[in-house]
Amino acid sequence: MARLKERYQKEIIPLLMKRFNYTNLYQVPRIEKVVINVGIGKALGDPKLLDAAANELAQITGQRPLITKARRDIASFKVRKGAKIGCKVTLRKECMYEFLDRLINITLPRIKDFRGLSPDSFDGKGNYTIGITEQIVFPEIEYDKVPLIHGMDITIVTTTESNKEARELLSAFGFPLKR
Repeated sequence: MARLKERYQKEIIPLLMKRFNYTNLYQVPRIEKVVINVGIGKALGDPKLLDAAANELAQITGQRPLITKARRDIASFKVRKGAKIGCKVTLRKECMYEFLDRLINITLPRIKDFRGLSPDSFDGKGNYTIGITEQIVFPEIEYDKVPLIHGMDITIVTTTESNKEARELLSAFGFPLKR
């Protein structure tokens, strides 16, 4: 069992039940999934950059990414409908907990000038999004073999509808949120 999942079951559930006065175990919010999205605008000119980004995302997550395509034409960016412009991965269950454990304990402390995650990144429905500017902060990526430095968005989807409950959940997991 993943270390973070075990911690959730043994420590976090009783803590949140006490803090929010839940009577039922199923009322306690939990992390449903983690979605990692990478957009490569330069992939229109060089498709090898998209393949490299997909391989890097597969190394980071341990799961093969889905190549995303443009939904409509955007003339100012020279994007045509159906053009391959990015990739994404959705993690659930054990893979999700393993990824979050590596993200909290290894990757976030490696970010240059890191002072904590913004508390304003909740979307009003209990979901939290982190923007990472460089994929090389992940230890799985070899810096010398990276053709293009790109960023990614990591969205943590929770079962709660409240930002307050989601903030308490992520804080209990150990996310370094600013006060």
